[in-house]
Amino acid sequence: MAFNKAHLNAGEDVVLDLRPHWWFFAKQTAVLLVVVAIGVLTLVFSVHQVVQLLAAAAIVGVLGWFLARYTVWSTTNFVITTDRLIDRSGVLRRQGIEIPLERVNTVHFNQNLFERIIGSGDLKIESAGEQGAQEVLDIRRPLNVQNEIYRQMENNENRKFDRIGRNADPTAIAPAPTARATPPPPPTTPTPAATTTPAATTQRPSSLSIPDQIQKLSDLYRQGVLTEAEFQQKKTELLNRM
Repeated sequence: MAFNKAHLNAGEDVVLDLRPHWWFFAKQTAVLLVVVAIGVLTLVFSVHQVVQLLAAAAIVGVLGWFLARYTVWSTTNFVITTDRLIDRSGVLRRQGIEIPLERVNTVHFNQNLFERIIGSGDLKIESAGEQGAQEVLDIRRPLNVQNEIYRQMENNENRKFDRIGRNADPTAIAPAPTARATPPPPPTTPTPAATTTPAATTQRPSSLSIPDQIQKLSDLYRQGVLTEAEFQQKKTELLNRM
């Protein structure tokens, strides 16, 4: 069955919804064909009835094995969305893992010669989560899937920086008064010789000080707008300017 889009987050879209390659149940299919062929031969050559009954029982048993494997195949999904990777499987007992794209470090794929011919392979996803490396077996066209994951990681990163640029650029924040305001000078009596110099003109309010900008970045990090890596990077840039 297809992945239920009701489980998507707001603004999230499905990019790829994959089931395992048909090689996933190739063994069950081959055994079923062999047993059916034997059953047909027992009917054609009119062998003993006991042998026919045994062949029929074998066909029923192998057919049940095939249907069980097919059910697992139909309920296994590897999904790539615009925000995360989702691997879910199981019929009565469901299990799965979800990996946000920003936590994915490396994606490896593995194919032997036969798998290259039939277009199958395995993926190994290394992430920063507690699970470490996650293997996804019998993926269709694993090289294309690997490229798509990296493409969505880049798009997700670009969207995140766009949001930061629109909502949390420290240089775009309106100037605020400094913590210690300098008291205004006492009024003086103007004299004819007094002239206005550039130093005597009113200075424009300066932008946020570097400590204030770091404090603002810390607030954004606590609110979840910035990741820890982005916070540390911008903090380092500001400290280098001091």
